[in-house]
Amino acid sequence: MTIEQRYQLAKAQYESWGIDVDAALAKLKQVPISIHCWQGDDVGGFEVNKQALSGGIDVTGNYPGKATTPEELRQDIEQALKLIPGQHRINLHAIYAETNGEIVERDQLKPHHFQNWIDWAKKHQLGIDFNPTLFSHPKADDGLTLSHPDQSIRDFWIRHCQASRRIAEHIGKELGSPVLTNIWIPDGYKDTPSDRLGPRKRLKESLDTIFSEEIDSTYNLDAVESKLFGIGSEAYVVGSHEFYLGYAVQNNKLCLLDTGHYHPTEMVSNKISALLLFSDKVALHVSRPVRWDSDHVVSFDDELKEIGLEIVRNDALNNVLIGLDFFDASINRVAAWTIGTRNMIKALLYALLMPNDQLKVYQEQGDYTKRLAVLEEFKSYPFGAVWDYYCERMDVPAGLDWLDHVNKYEDDVLVKRANKS
Repeated sequence: MTIEQRYQLAKAQYESWGIDVDAALAKLKQVPISIHCWQGDDVGGFEVNKQALSGGIDVTGNYPGKATTPEELRQDIEQALKLIPGQHRINLHAIYAETNGEIVERDQLKPHHFQNWIDWAKKHQLGIDFNPTLFSHPKADDGLTLSHPDQSIRDFWIRHCQASRRIAEHIGKELGSPVLTNIWIPDGYKDTPSDRLGPRKRLKESLDTIFSEEIDSTYNLDAVESKLFGIGSEAYVVGSHEFYLGYAVQNNKLCLLDTGHYHPTEMVSNKISALLLFSDKVALHVSRPVRWDSDHVVSFDDELKEIGLEIVRNDALNNVLIGLDFFDASINRVAAWTIGTRNMIKALLYALLMPNDQLKVYQEQGDYTKRLAVLEEFKSYPFGAVWDYYCERMDVPAGLDWLDHVNKYEDDVLVKRANKS
């Protein structure tokens, strides 16, 4: 049976519930996923004076063929994009600046250091998102940045974040699409602190200074990202969820929810609808925590499905900015991008193919038996047939055929690259 034939049978089954499958695919096509560049080089970046990875971040594995230049990284991203349906965005950190061999401190970065990324994005019709990099730097060695007790160190990081917002505004103008500029810091303490309020006061003052410069929201959207704990900050993190939630709401900034930055029993999917009541937009970094913020490749698991459902059934496809954040060096990095991004898109399609309106009616009527029965029944509906058809229609490989392309790319490019190094 062909993909088309399987699709028509699946379509009829879904349409018996009043689900317009073609309309669902048309909606899905319009949703961009912000794909993080740092999966391709293990969060290394291209600074001339490159530092060891720090800030509670760890990448394990040594799969051959890691990108070591901007050109290699962009080449690898292009390969992944050929295997991912839709038109998407690329998420950059400041450490991916290109300075032509010149040492440029992070607080001195300018838009022209990202011109190659801008030109490349224009060529491939991609949006770009941006992040100041407040880790892997001598001025972050003690795990403190924007909350540091030393004013001179705080000022350095403030200047870096201000420079990042200007860079983002420039990129947004060049591409005609607003850049999400997200601030995450590693600040915290390994053991129980004697003062929790002081560092948070300093962080608030630093953020106030950063955001005091008017940046056109047509081209730049500001977000702040919390974390529960990290390596070296197990007892206390300055930028907690409560801190940033309050700051974002009070200052009209986006609150970014990273799926790996909460207690293992917390579900980020459960937070989306709550934030949407108080903010026009919510930002996500989707990863897969296993024991801690371990940033495994996104899997098509229950929580990912629930995230997709929360976005779709609340009609928030234009209100939730979806980005990815994982880094696995134990497997082929192009495959990691492909698997994780395809799974995120699958979760949205899965949600679009649910009888969401009818399920809401069952809930309002108190008919929880029927609601549960239908939810369980739809788990075995022919979702895969619709996904394969969507991939084929979007001119990317269906099923596991994408893996053949990755294997060929590994033989032709990655192995040769590894042998050179």
